[in-house]
Amino acid sequence: MILRMEDDEFISKTRRKRQMTELQDVGAELVRLSPELIKRLDLPESIRDAVLACKKLTKHEAIRRQKQYIGRLMRDVDAGPIIEQLNAIEAPSRKQTALLHLVEEWRDDMLRDPGAVERFGREFPHADVHKIRVLVSAAGEERKAKRAPRHFRELFHAINAAIQEQARDP
Repeated sequence: MILRMEDDEFISKTRRKRQMTELQDVGAELVRLSPELIKRLDLPESIRDAVLACKKLTKHEAIRRQKQYIGRLMRDVDAGPIIEQLNAIEAPSRKQTALLHLVEEWRDDMLRDPGAVERFGREFPHADVHKIRVLVSAAGEERKAKRAPRHFRELFHAINAAIQEQARDP
C-alpha cells in the first residue's frame, strides 16, 4: 500500500536536505558568537546548551558533529525568531561598514578634487570644513613627498566624525 500526500504537503528529499543544511548554517552562525551574546539571545535551553558545548570543543570532527546536532535541534523549533535575532546582531556592523566605505570615498574624492571639500561642507554642515581643507592639503603633500600617512589618517578621522555625527542625528 502506497500512501500519497497531497501536493501541498509533499516536500522533496532535496528540499528537506536543503532546509536541514540551512538550519545547520544558522547553528554554525550561533557558534561563532561570543558566549556572553549567546546567553543574551532568546534561545531554547537545549540549543543554547548545545551551542555553548560546541564552543568548548577543539577537535574538528567533534565540532562538525556538534554543529550537525545543533541543526537537528533546530528542526524541532521555529527558527524564524532565531534568524531574526542573528540578523539584528549583524545589521549594525553592516551599517558601520557602509559608513566607513562612504568615508573612504569622500577622502579619495577630496584628494583628487579640492572642490569635493565644499560639497562635503554642504552635505555635512556641522563638519569643520577649514580643518578638513588643511588636512587634505597636508595629506596631498605627504603623498608627494612619500612620507608616512599621518595627515591622511587624520583626514579619515575628521571625515568619519562628521559622517558618524550626522548618522546619529538624522
